[in-house]
Amino acid sequence: MKNARRTWLSIHLYLGLSIGGLLVLLGLTGSILVFYLEIDQIINPQIEPASIPYEMPAQQDILDALQQAHPTRTDPWRIEQPMHNDWPIMARYYTPVESVGKHFAPLMLTVDPVTLEVTSSRLWGDYAMTWIYDLHYSLLLEKPGKIAIGIIGLISLISFISGIWLWWPGWAGLKHALKPQLRTGKARLNYDLHVLSGSYGLVFLLILSLTGAALALPNETAMLVKPFSVLTSSPKIALSHSENASRITADQAVEIAKQQFPQAELRWVETPGLNNQKAWRIAMYQEWEPSRRFPRTQVWIDPISGEILALRDTKQDTGGDVLMHWLHPLHNGEVFGMTGRVLVFIAGFLPLILFVTGLIRWLQKRRARRLVTSRHSA
Repeated sequence: MKNARRTWLSIHLYLGLSIGGLLVLLGLTGSILVFYLEIDQIINPQIEPASIPYEMPAQQDILDALQQAHPTRTDPWRIEQPMHNDWPIMARYYTPVESVGKHFAPLMLTVDPVTLEVTSSRLWGDYAMTWIYDLHYSLLLEKPGKIAIGIIGLISLISFISGIWLWWPGWAGLKHALKPQLRTGKARLNYDLHVLSGSYGLVFLLILSLTGAALALPNETAMLVKPFSVLTSSPKIALSHSENASRITADQAVEIAKQQFPQAELRWVETPGLNNQKAWRIAMYQEWEPSRRFPRTQVWIDPISGEILALRDTKQDTGGDVLMHWLHPLHNGEVFGMTGRVLVFIAGFLPLILFVTGLIRWLQKRRARRLVTSRHSA
């Protein structure tokens, strides 16, 4: 038993020293990202709507404003509906020439819903919040960084579980050990902060590490899920229409989609581009979905005829679909509303507390061993 404890203590120690700093970085950046849209609006007040409350403009008017501001960008646009009535309209253009060769760097725009003025046009990664997002998601290293993040997330599970195993007081002593009290004395206070942070935060740490690893390694996660459940893939749609054919408007496409899901909330409108080779894609939120911002209820519509080419109703999702859909809203707390987001924000500080207190305890014990050694040699 002593040998096993010594082994797990070494594992816990060296994992903490080796990846602890990175976990601190991921935790703190993750806390920021829980509210990154709100923070971006605070530090960039020019993107706020001219007046609030406001009536939402027609989707075609929004699209026209984007195309007038960027007439040479003829590929599809994605228009995101505001999450709150004091937010601007947001849009994305995924194929800017400025980002050729980059893994993910769309042009991010905001549109004033009152004036329809394009109030910002920024490349993903070139401004603070998206730079922090890339730092958290890939360490600014694109695909190799994502792989590293996934591996770190999985290794961190061993660190957290080994810490609980070393601390575990047994079922009989669990109630007493979980009393939220801090003893006097530097060494005892530091130890109590370490074990209470780890024990009370264990569930959050495990969930965030596991979902973070799964999000960083989506293909590998899907491979693990597929033996147990089918995963629904996006439809393959190839159209061939004349450039001069009459097109339905954005609002007509939205209306067609709403006829399929009359109770759903419109969240995203993706245009077919100006070459008519792609369909309209309308994404809507149904109240049981875990993510309001990124729902999976979707309708694909022919840009010429208005025919529904495909649709996805999350009521029909497989177990694997549900699992994959829960990963992101569970990771950022969105699935539990503002309470969940605040809890994840707080949990982001746990790696910092654990790393600092763990480092202090290691230094304290090393100093104590040196004192004992010096006394024996004196």
